[in-house]
Amino acid sequence: MSVLPIQPIPFFANKDRAFWRLQAVGWGGAMVLRTMSALANDLPLASLVLVLIATITGFSISLVLSVVYRTLIKRRALVTWGLTLLILPFAVGLHAFIDAWVISLWRTEGDASFTQLFLGVFYLDATLLGAWTALYYMVNFYLQVEEQNDQLIRLENQATSAQLAMLRYQLNPHFLFNTLNSISTLVLLKQTEPANAMLSRLSSFLRYTLVNKPSARVTVAQEVETLQLYLDIERMRFEERLRTTFDIDPATETALLPSLLLQPLVENAIKYAVSQQESGAEITIASQLVGPMLRITVSDTGPGLQSPTTDNRLSGMTYDGGEPVSTGVGLSNIRDRLSQAYGENHRFETVEPLEGGFAVVIEIPVDRRVPAEEAPETARQPVPVAR
Repeated sequence: MSVLPIQPIPFFANKDRAFWRLQAVGWGGAMVLRTMSALANDLPLASLVLVLIATITGFSISLVLSVVYRTLIKRRALVTWGLTLLILPFAVGLHAFIDAWVISLWRTEGDASFTQLFLGVFYLDATLLGAWTALYYMVNFYLQVEEQNDQLIRLENQATSAQLAMLRYQLNPHFLFNTLNSISTLVLLKQTEPANAMLSRLSSFLRYTLVNKPSARVTVAQEVETLQLYLDIERMRFEERLRTTFDIDPATETALLPSLLLQPLVENAIKYAVSQQESGAEITIASQLVGPMLRITVSDTGPGLQSPTTDNRLSGMTYDGGEPVSTGVGLSNIRDRLSQAYGENHRFETVEPLEGGFAVVIEIPVDRRVPAEEAPETARQPVPVAR
């Protein structure tokens, strides 16, 4: 079913326009009620002029009150309500005085005195202006609460985005250092072609990490393509020691996940599995659908939990001379990103397979929809991979 491209505009999106609309509807309704009352009491049609003048008077006085109330509403509650209780009776008295004076001019032969006319219309005018005052404060206090809530939501979103940015941009400095050092070595050895290829892959990878929003989501296929770009860089360092296998279920390729979610896991596997063994290790990235959940597994054939650095691997810390040194990205980083994105509706688990090694299992809800404003550039065009 097609959806109209018209988005509803909130009534109070433009406060000035909303005020004039409410003014017109409110005082127009009051004039209609007064007119019906006059006709029901068999008053001559000429008396409708009095209704029109009374409506214009009330409308004009309410405009003056709106200017005064706009200033008072920003003050302390005691000042706001105290001055309102002083100003409102004066406004009602002015309205009743004008109405009584106009009626006395029209009823030249009436027996009622001006005081009687004044008291007669004072109650009605007090009801109208009192209700108008109450509605004015109710609407404006409601708008203030809404603005405060919107501001709080914006601040929370900014804090969340900042935290996501911090988590996303915590690239392991060892990766950059080792890659640049490898490029420098290739240049010194005058192996310009592999050095250029490695530099091109590094620039493409860094462009991907910096261009996309920290909160962006990409498909599994795009994440795998980015992982291949990262692994191409590392494979030039480790050569045959780094072996990779991708077991991606085609049904999961269009499912969405946070951008660069898997790269730290693969980096962790390279650091603690591939680099720790002379024979290297094999890293396997697998994805499958488990009911309404997307399951992603990153495993390796390294020493696993039998390694003396197991605790370091789980915490994302290394030790230099007995002192802990942060590697920049640990498994806790992934946990934090998943908590930010999915709350409690996710699974993150580290396991030791029966055949040995180490594995991380992630389960997140299957989602294939991405808003246009959230979609990263790479969601609309493939990641440039240098080969």
